[in-house]
Amino acid sequence: MKNRKVFTLLLTGMLTLSMGSTVYASSTDAAIAEAQAEKQAAENSLAQVQGSIGSLESKKQELESYLADLNAQYEDLTNSISELSIQAAEKEDELNKVKKELKKAKKASTDQYESMKLRIAYMYENAGTSALETLLSSESLAEFLNRAENAIQISTYDRNMLGKYVSLQENIQENEKRVETESAEIDNLMTERASKQQEVQSMAATTSEDINSYVNQISASQEEAQQLMADISNADSNITALVQQAEAEKAAEEKARAEAEAEAERQAAAEAAAEEAAQADDGTDSEDSSYEESSDDYGYDSDEDTTEDSSTSTSSEVVVEEEEEETDDVQSGSSGDNSSDEDTSDSSDDTSTDTSASGSSSQGTYLGNFTLTAYCNCAQCCGTAGNLTASGTVPTAGRTVAMAGVPFGTKLLINGNVYTVEDLGTPYGHVDIYCGSHEEALSFGLQSAEVYQVG
Repeated sequence: MKNRKVFTLLLTGMLTLSMGSTVYASSTDAAIAEAQAEKQAAENSLAQVQGSIGSLESKKQELESYLADLNAQYEDLTNSISELSIQAAEKEDELNKVKKELKKAKKASTDQYESMKLRIAYMYENAGTSALETLLSSESLAEFLNRAENAIQISTYDRNMLGKYVSLQENIQENEKRVETESAEIDNLMTERASKQQEVQSMAATTSEDINSYVNQISASQEEAQQLMADISNADSNITALVQQAEAEKAAEEKARAEAEAEAERQAAAEAAAEEAAQADDGTDSEDSSYEESSDDYGYDSDEDTTEDSSTSTSSEVVVEEEEEETDDVQSGSSGDNSSDEDTSDSSDDTSTDTSASGSSSQGTYLGNFTLTAYCNCAQCCGTAGNLTASGTVPTAGRTVAMAGVPFGTKLLINGNVYTVEDLGTPYGHVDIYCGSHEEALSFGLQSAEVYQVG
């Protein structure tokens, strides 16, 4: 009966330790799962922010191209307005000349008209007999013909001069209208060009404001991306710390459980030995016979008692054997002969397994699952373009990476490629891979990979 109580207590203690370990493991797993969920959310947000940055960059480039077109249009309009101003000045001079010619022609036509009017008046006032007398008073036919010819020429001259006068007046008026029309057209063109110039200038100013807005949005998005990368790095650090803490607590828990089990087994063996000694001193035979009689009185079968006694003794023998094995293990451990012992505790097996998992392998020293991003040597990524690395080398695509926490020159194996740590800018656990162009860095995005140290 006493052995049964000991085993009951032993099983209860083991169950309690198991339940405590299960509760702790579940809480640690929940913390790790929460940290991983936060990391995943930060990575998703970072991917969205980087996509937004790419979209903003594309829109910014489109606006910059549009602004260049507007500036070209504005320059063309300015040149056109200058040319129209010159043409307007020339037309103004031409119009002034035409007006002067018109004024002179009007004066000449006025003089001509007055002369013609006097001559015609004279002719009509002395018409008829005087002209006839002049012709008839001719002494010869030749003189008669000459006088008739002169009269005809005078009349023809007057008619021609009258036609020239009318033609000159019409020509001057047409020139005046033409110059005025051209001058008005030039003025309209100048007004139209000036209005278009103001419109283009306004559009250019609005486009410049939009570009500045996109620049501010890109800057804010980049700051947000940096913060998200820092959050991801912190989440990686937290996950690593939680995993290491869980492994350490698990090893300590298993070690304590093994020690408790060994202690319980030793106590059970000692109590069993004491009980057997007491039974031998008090006379086990008489006690067994009285026990059998009492069992018969209560109707128990003797076979059942025999079975119970055999199971009890078997359990005692098992406890004694386990106690002897534990004693042998303690003695072998104290002698320092660890190479020949195969019966080690489960906690030491787990610790060695974890050490091998996080230690060296055929690919090098395993560092963990790190966050991967990319950068280039432009002003947007580095503040200024064309800089050397923090170690003083020229950054090279396919070789240069940035990460703090390890010495310069450390070789990292990532996705089958060997890189060299030559730059800073990201915390330990976050590798920034150098690319040859900004487009390649943007297209790389946010990734993660297993990282090994090979040198």
